[in-house]
Amino acid sequence: MDEAGNPADIPRDRLSGPLRRGAVKKHVAAIHVSGKLTLLQRKLSNVLLLNAYDTITTQTRHQIDARTLCLMIGYNSNDMETLKASLRGLAETVAEWDMLDEEGRQEWGVSALLSYAKLKGGICEYAYSPALAEKLHDPKVFALINLNIQRRFTSGHALALYENCYRFVRTGSTGWWSLDLFRRLMGVSDSPYYETFKHLNAKIIKPAVAEVNKTSNIVVTPELRKMGRAVTDIRFRIAENPQLAILDLDDGEGFRNAPVYARLKALGVSDRLARQWMGQHGETYVRQKLDYVAGQAGVSNPVGYLTKALSEDYGKEVSPRNPAPTPAPVTARARRLARIKELAAARTPTQRDADKRLFMARLEGAAREDFERHAWMSALNAEAIAAFWEELSPGAFDGLDPTN
Repeated sequence: MDEAGNPADIPRDRLSGPLRRGAVKKHVAAIHVSGKLTLLQRKLSNVLLLNAYDTITTQTRHQIDARTLCLMIGYNSNDMETLKASLRGLAETVAEWDMLDEEGRQEWGVSALLSYAKLKGGICEYAYSPALAEKLHDPKVFALINLNIQRRFTSGHALALYENCYRFVRTGSTGWWSLDLFRRLMGVSDSPYYETFKHLNAKIIKPAVAEVNKTSNIVVTPELRKMGRAVTDIRFRIAENPQLAILDLDDGEGFRNAPVYARLKALGVSDRLARQWMGQHGETYVRQKLDYVAGQAGVSNPVGYLTKALSEDYGKEVSPRNPAPTPAPVTARARRLARIKELAAARTPTQRDADKRLFMARLEGAAREDFERHAWMSALNAEAIAAFWEELSPGAFDGLDPTN
């Protein structure tokens, strides 16, 4: 994993846009992580970073439900031994950076990927060293990886290549890497077999390029530099893959370009919450509630009032000619929906984003479109949603009356 340069934010609601020009020189940064990580460890590393990202520089410890973590990685949620082995591998893996600071001074550093990790009471707790946390949180240095895309990879070498190329999508090229560095990034630097470029090309480069181009939201093209007949360096040209751009569910650009988003921001709603509401309720519903709140006099906390308007469906007309209807009996389905809302609300913002991505990755066609419009309230996916939350939180629906 080599995350640096000008990332195209993952998730882009937190890493906003390309690195802006501050002076003639560019901020040059690089973190090289030993490529010996397995595919599972590489995915685990990305999930842990996404989970911790919001508070990585303000909290010394981070936690995530172990079953949730296993589900997000895509393996048996009861396989704690595999999780332990993967966490051990991250704690034994070294991250190294060699970069220029804002004043042009060289900085070199090294740190374990995780300073510690432990499992207790079904919770995975872990931490980063302060120096590494600072680098991981800086969008000029490191780019988060979209979990919906990473789940599609079946090869650790391909995911490693994607991670090392993605941050350069804005500039269109990785720049030249020596073959020694490239072998290290791919985790094959200790193998004499791959010292021969023919073997490296046939077994590592070509298969990895093919999977990145087929699986991800970018297309990469390798270019070689030679000294005589010997290949000495490699770089990758990078372009966006328009056919798979829809996989980049974190960019937020569709929401941010909507008039409703602008109204939410003007009201003081945060970027994350605005996109969450638009994704959960749909633009039309949010716009209706914005109009309702705007028509109320004396509202001292419009964001708080809008929150209640959205959750409790304020704004329905009630008059003597149109009296409030007698409440219908609360059905089992309604109770189940209410429980799902409670479960989702209890999650952290990062976990809620991850839950939605994890569930959406299972959907296709009309089912996916309905979930994009209605989120956890999607009627078309009601049974699958209930099964998902039962898997995530066993016993979540115990006690609900099944007779109504």
